[in-house]
Amino acid sequence: MKPSFIIIMAILFICENLYASEKSTFIFLETELSKEEKVIMTNAIGLGFVTYWGIAKWDYFKNDPKQTNEGWFSSHTKEGGADKLGHFYSCWSLSHVFSGVFKNWGYSDKKSILLGSISSFTIMGWMEIGDSFSEYGFSHEDFIMNTLGCASAYLIGTNPSLADKIDFRIEYWPMFKKGDFFTDYENLKYLAAVKLDGFKSIKPEFLNYLEIHLGYYARGYDGKSERERNMFVGIGINMPRILNNFSMKKISKAANFIQIPFTRISYDNKL
Repeated sequence: MKPSFIIIMAILFICENLYASEKSTFIFLETELSKEEKVIMTNAIGLGFVTYWGIAKWDYFKNDPKQTNEGWFSSHTKEGGADKLGHFYSCWSLSHVFSGVFKNWGYSDKKSILLGSISSFTIMGWMEIGDSFSEYGFSHEDFIMNTLGCASAYLIGTNPSLADKIDFRIEYWPMFKKGDFFTDYENLKYLAAVKLDGFKSIKPEFLNYLEIHLGYYARGYDGKSERERNMFVGIGINMPRILNNFSMKKISKAANFIQIPFTRISYDNKL
């Protein structure tokens, strides 16, 4: 997985500032854009930026199109499969970020997550198509994980009962060795969290502050230590609930996507 975090943040920064008000400046022309036009322009900017960055940094369109087999989660792969979960998580989180922007523009919850998922799929899918014309090659594994990430964002985002129960998160302890933490697989862990407070019948009350975790991570694929792939199961503290109780709503929302270090215990098993 390439440094998508840089691209994602650039796209969102441009779009959020470009359309901060109803009257916006674009290509030196003052225009009034409808919310539908804003969504179209957001996707156009995203596709344009990926194309520019791909040509400048990743040698897009310099080779004939090709496909590559990256081996999913096999031990002999480049990142031990952690990059596949990176694609899933990037599309999952990007769908929700776009959804939040679109909701601020006046779309309903259901329509905003639909458009957010489509936008995420479009931009990340275009990146995969660009890869096919570079040394990377088109990865069907990456494309499938992109699709699953966007589809999960939509299905869970349109089902409040599921959204109250399930989060997909990354856990990251910063080492500041890479500019793009989304590809710092040596320090990333991916996990699904089942929040017990989403089950209304849970008793006693303190169980509502607990979560069940299932996760995966790979280590040693930087060539500096023995390679290993690990799965883990564990119990964590429901930090989104606690932070929300302290009226820290924005941080609470972020905690649905980022696992705060040292707030869980787990049993890790080397595969």
